[in-house]
Amino acid sequence: PQRIYYLSLEFYMGRTLQNTMVNLGLQNACDEAIYQLGLDLEELEEIEEDAGLGNGGLGRLAACFLDSMATLGLAAYGYGIRYEFGIFNQKIVDGWQVEEADDWLRYGNPWEKARPEYMLPVHFYGRVDHTPEGVKWIDTQVVLAMPYDTPVPGYKNNTVNTMRLWSAKAPNDFNLQEFNVGDYIEAVLDRNLAENISRVLYPNDNFFEGKELRLKQEYFVVAATLQDIIRRFKSSKFGCRDPVRTSFETFPDKVAIQLNDTHPALSIPELMRILVDVEKVDWDKAWEITKRTCAYTNHTVLPEALERWPVSLFEKLLPRHLEIIYALNQMHLDRVAALYPGDIDRLRRMSVIEEGDCKRINMANLCVIGSHAVNGVARIHSDIVKNSVFKDFYELEPEKFQNKTNGITPRRWLLLCNPGLADVIAEKIGEGFITDLSQLKKLLDFINNETFIRDVAKVKQENKMKFAAYLEEHYKVKINPSSMFDVQVKRIHEYKRQLLNCLHAITLYNRIRSNPSKAFVPRTIMIGGKAAPGYHMAKMIIKLITSIGEVINNDPYVGDRLKVIFLENYRVSLAEKVIPAADLSQQISTAGTEASGTGNMKFMVNGALTIGTMDGANVEMAEEAGEENLFIFGMRVEDVEALDRQGYNAQEYYERLPELRQAIDQISSGFFSPRDPGCFKDVVNMLMYHDRFKVFADYEAYIKCQGRVDQLFTDPREWTKKVIKNIACSGKFSSDRTI
Repeated sequence: PQRIYYLSLEFYMGRTLQNTMVNLGLQNACDEAIYQLGLDLEELEEIEEDAGLGNGGLGRLAACFLDSMATLGLAAYGYGIRYEFGIFNQKIVDGWQVEEADDWLRYGNPWEKARPEYMLPVHFYGRVDHTPEGVKWIDTQVVLAMPYDTPVPGYKNNTVNTMRLWSAKAPNDFNLQEFNVGDYIEAVLDRNLAENISRVLYPNDNFFEGKELRLKQEYFVVAATLQDIIRRFKSSKFGCRDPVRTSFETFPDKVAIQLNDTHPALSIPELMRILVDVEKVDWDKAWEITKRTCAYTNHTVLPEALERWPVSLFEKLLPRHLEIIYALNQMHLDRVAALYPGDIDRLRRMSVIEEGDCKRINMANLCVIGSHAVNGVARIHSDIVKNSVFKDFYELEPEKFQNKTNGITPRRWLLLCNPGLADVIAEKIGEGFITDLSQLKKLLDFINNETFIRDVAKVKQENKMKFAAYLEEHYKVKINPSSMFDVQVKRIHEYKRQLLNCLHAITLYNRIRSNPSKAFVPRTIMIGGKAAPGYHMAKMIIKLITSIGEVINNDPYVGDRLKVIFLENYRVSLAEKVIPAADLSQQISTAGTEASGTGNMKFMVNGALTIGTMDGANVEMAEEAGEENLFIFGMRVEDVEALDRQGYNAQEYYERLPELRQAIDQISSGFFSPRDPGCFKDVVNMLMYHDRFKVFADYEAYIKCQGRVDQLFTDPREWTKKVIKNIACSGKFSSDRTI
């Protein structure tokens, strides 16, 4: 069969026990057996550590894809790094985020099997020797890659695929080969330098940090994986008479390599290096094979997230790859120059090498020229990719560009996390939806069925009670389970506009204060997510959220009509608890900035209504369910572009909108930080004078839209009918469809 290799620097897997039981159809049997031993399965499940080998959407998408590929019976392998420390654990101390190392392997990992027999060498540094017999990369430092295999079971189909994660090991002669002064102890201690490669996940989401260790990680996973792929290709006997395959003609028919963002982009020059230098394949033939083998998924259009590596770093670390990239770029530019004679600016834009004070390698451009397919992750994102980010490349090869709207696995994100809802659905339409989520459409027949409406509402209420109890037990916060659970959980980032949510909370608070006897729809606003440790503004946003909560939650005038809760240490296992309990899902990024989003899909299938902008997959969610069944507000991409041309002036909104002005003045004056009145000056200054994401421009529309949310929530029957409509129309957002 053709083998699929999904290369990713992140796999955000979460816990494995319950997922394995669900996919093997053993959950009830295990539940019963454990119960008879006088134990509680749920209590046991809570002991397992999350495998937090990812930051957010990109890493979780990889995990959903593995589940879907196994369930679809595809011969697929996930390849990545076995980080000793995953995404940090987040503690909130005095309202500030504090990071703690995630020592997830401390008590061992029962799901992995080390495979020392498949250990492989990876080379770094050294120099390139051009000899008559060909090119040699010599005098390199070697690090060994030790594979650890984790099973990936499909849903009740007797398929088990493999996720293979590499761990770095120093060779036994490491630093001893150097005729050093015999400092044996020092040499042995230096083994740590090599083994640091797989020590820790870089905790940045949508941000590029050009560190040498990170580039080493990227090459490490690529070099080990490609050796493995080629070993497997050579030894497979399918349609091949030779005891060992020597011709690479059929390689692209047998091997598909999917690059999850540009992080594994070195696959392109590395495959070229192996084919040309090692296997002695002709250059042009090797390039054809490489392009037909690789495909690239773009995950973001934010310029600060694009990988641009200094040439000087490559020169030192991967000298042969730099030569290959230069040669590929020359070939590419020659073609462009022939098609567009004299268009120097186009050559500059399309080059893999960016000239300037520091020459850099643009990894996205490398991926586009080295792949036969390039995809965005939602329709609106794929359009932006074609019309702006890679416009020149799209004009050159339009057939290369595709859309593959993201999805989520319904096994983890419905069956596992919301068994109550899954039961109520199965009662009406059978169990087929679990592997064919489009069958949820059948629920449209029950949109006016009183029993079904009642059952759906009852499941939601039970989930809310359960989550309220969890919050009380673990965080000592008491919340009103009959209030609207208004949830925004995702990484903290300016473009995701948690600040817009804060402004709404403050506005709601001010309205209650100025009119305490009026009837208000009670809300519990929950915001959760991690901030990259070096991202100052994101950390200030967390402090603002906790400070607002401190004031609102302790104001006797407010009572239990409004609470603001920061959900500490948001991660996969917490998402599985909060999402089924949510009434309102906040997806409020500035139009054109969130490539897709996948949390939005999880909330939809779990019976929350969405308040959101026309961004990412929200656009397609609105298309599937009908725009009137989501709370859509704010600027569209066209409006944002128009505002950019005109010039965004925050001051103008501040002066025109009294409730906005009051909220900003309160943040500014220290109303929410009485012990440090100047605490939020950076936040206010950003919002007023250099807000790239135009929070104020959407404030008025957002507040009005939230008013419509309140209004509908006072009519539980109509609210639940919209919920059912959303669930029934969420079938498109299964990762099975994406795959």
